[in-house]
Amino acid sequence: MTTPVLRIAALRVDYGGIHAVKGVDLHIFDGELVALIGANGAGKTTTLRAVSGSLGWSGTIEYLGRSTRMTPSHDLLRQGLVLVPEGRGIFTRMTVKENLLMGAYARDNKHEIASDLELQYQTFPRLKERHSQLAGNLSGGEQQMLAIARAMMSRPRLLLLDEPSMGLSPIMVEKIFEVIRTASAQGIPMLLVEQNAKLALEAANRAYVLDSGTITLTGKASDLLHDPRVREAYLGE
Repeated sequence: MTTPVLRIAALRVDYGGIHAVKGVDLHIFDGELVALIGANGAGKTTTLRAVSGSLGWSGTIEYLGRSTRMTPSHDLLRQGLVLVPEGRGIFTRMTVKENLLMGAYARDNKHEIASDLELQYQTFPRLKERHSQLAGNLSGGEQQMLAIARAMMSRPRLLLLDEPSMGLSPIMVEKIFEVIRTASAQGIPMLLVEQNAKLALEAANRAYVLDSGTITLTGKASDLLHDPRVREAYLGE
């Protein structure tokens, strides 16, 4: 079997005396969309932040076969490990176009950047309509579109998505997941943290269930979607 794009083993993250993540094991192979589901406070966002290099951790995190322990988050970004954070994290005082171009700041080929910019405008026509507007004036759904489009401008080799549907209308949620499925079909490996467990499991190849900082279930997403324990705890059935 090939080397995973991402391998996590015995991952622990502590905040003072709080054990937020307590020995997580997880892996993602090239082309996979893997969902990480769980209740609020389970440690999902903390796990993503550890992978992206934005907080300290112990254990093992390997990206493209190499440990990330001594690698700053900005270097991981240059290597194609891209996080779309909870809350979007857009630059509100910059225009839509400027935000998108910031996603490509580590790239040099102007022709490819221009081509990718047009591709994102085709994917998100609303962003093209608002390309000269300040990002802070966009609706919540439009800001989420912008955050994902900006991440795609970096040509990610691994995309981390933290709660992409949070606070969005049902119509906008479907649009966001349509884009996620399209990106997955292009072979971009993804780790998806999502409050809507049903949508996440329907989109994913495999999934992990995180409970109080510990992985309690893992398997094919389609199997977990029909697992009585998952349906009772996370699908309200």
